[in-house]
Amino acid sequence: MKFRMVHENYNVKDLDKSLAFYKEALGLTEKRRMVADDGSFIIVYVGNEESDFELELTWLRDWDRPYNLGDNEFHLAFVTDEYDKAYEKHKQMGCICYENPSMGIYFINDPDGYWLEIVPARK
Repeated sequence: MKFRMVHENYNVKDLDKSLAFYKEALGLTEKRRMVADDGSFIIVYVGNEESDFELELTWLRDWDRPYNLGDNEFHLAFVTDEYDKAYEKHKQMGCICYENPSMGIYFINDPDGYWLEIVPARK
């Protein structure tokens, strides 16, 4: 049996804010969306041309508090061939939450506190 990863879900409190963040920080744009007939949820899949993998952002109408991410010991990783440029952009955005210079990586967090690892392309 073979399996191919296709998406990961993050629940978000403010869908518009999250969509704007992912577009500005990582260049991810909306690929498709599903809206519940009763308006109770909206699911938006974001991605880019670099990969078929998508991030599913789920907004729940009746959710009234920040999501509990526990110890937040999970993350998605993104590779870039413009690491220094990405670092400067994320620094200006104020979203860098952790740096590990010895590993040559850093993390940003989205509006809901999810961590996203930024890794330089290794040649």
